[in-house]
Amino acid sequence: MNFELTNDQKMLKEEVRKFADNEIAPLAAEIDESGRFPKESIRKLADMGLLGIIVPEKYGGSEFDFVSLSIAVEEISRCCASTGVITAVNNSLCTYPILKFGNEKQKQKYLPLLCSGEKIGAIGITEPNAGSDVVAMETTAVLDGDEYILNGAKRFITNGTEAGIFIIFAFTNKEAKHKGISTFLVERDTPGFTLGKHENLMGVRATGNCELIFEDCRIPKENLLGELGQGFYMCMNTLDGSRIDIGAQAVGIAQAALDDSVQYSKERVTFGKPLCKHQMIQNLLAEMATQVHAARLMVQYAAWCKDAGIKKFTKEAAMAKYYAATIAVDVTRKAVQVYGGYGYTKDYAVERYYRDAKILELYEGTMEIQKLVIAGELVK
Repeated sequence: MNFELTNDQKMLKEEVRKFADNEIAPLAAEIDESGRFPKESIRKLADMGLLGIIVPEKYGGSEFDFVSLSIAVEEISRCCASTGVITAVNNSLCTYPILKFGNEKQKQKYLPLLCSGEKIGAIGITEPNAGSDVVAMETTAVLDGDEYILNGAKRFITNGTEAGIFIIFAFTNKEAKHKGISTFLVERDTPGFTLGKHENLMGVRATGNCELIFEDCRIPKENLLGELGQGFYMCMNTLDGSRIDIGAQAVGIAQAALDDSVQYSKERVTFGKPLCKHQMIQNLLAEMATQVHAARLMVQYAAWCKDAGIKKFTKEAAMAKYYAATIAVDVTRKAVQVYGGYGYTKDYAVERYYRDAKILELYEGTMEIQKLVIAGELVK
């Protein structure tokens, strides 16, 4: 077994880390406080080729692999969780399904826009009354001549306020249940499509998270993505890949919390010596470091399974997301503990890490859903 990154992956990691430290980290506290979408950072990430990491060069992408994508998302999230998930969504939840399921015309039309940053991508699955239970969605698409008429609403949509291209799941045949869901490419300026409430979130506050509303929204027939009734399968397949990214985001947040805690423990003096010389603090740091290391290995292994073409990496992706999200919440909690009362103030970034980490246990499938997925794969 070879755990060594390739030369290209090492170079990517170094380049993204340097950019994140110099360009993303200085904005993180401000955009968290204001909830402002980091347009300037996203523009620069696009220029670096990081909005189309897995997309072939012929469509404007960088033609890297999922391990590389996980590396980039981790390094960006280490400095800003909001910017990390914006990048992840554009890559694995928008460009990927178009690349995987789109026809050549759709790939040529949409992928260059998404890779260049001219358009940001988003995906609409969750609804006000349907979260983990995708088949409970209420959005419908009815064929009328050469158009589908879309009606319904989506909620908690990352990138929603800024996106120009949306992948939307809707029922085209409710009676067929999960086999009656289809997928559509919807452009921002389509008549009948409006934005609803901009969510005031606990963490990842700069992600343009909002509600999408469709009222007799007419979608050209050619904007059906993949085959009619294939939407549920496409959704699950896409989430398998995206869960790797969310695991990477978790590792990045946890790594930031660990790094800050180590540095603070060297500087803060209590009872006549630095915190890092106290055994209880050493125990916390050792636990945190071990958790981060294990989570990174799980995430990169799941990404390797994806890149290797292993047909069923569902379990590995769910395990990576489940474990990485769990340790991110625990590691950031421990970081606040290392800082003591100061960790509970906005003077230090660890309180932001703690808030940002919680969402990892909720989106791309809750912890409970991940356990169901893992168990389901085990007992097949």
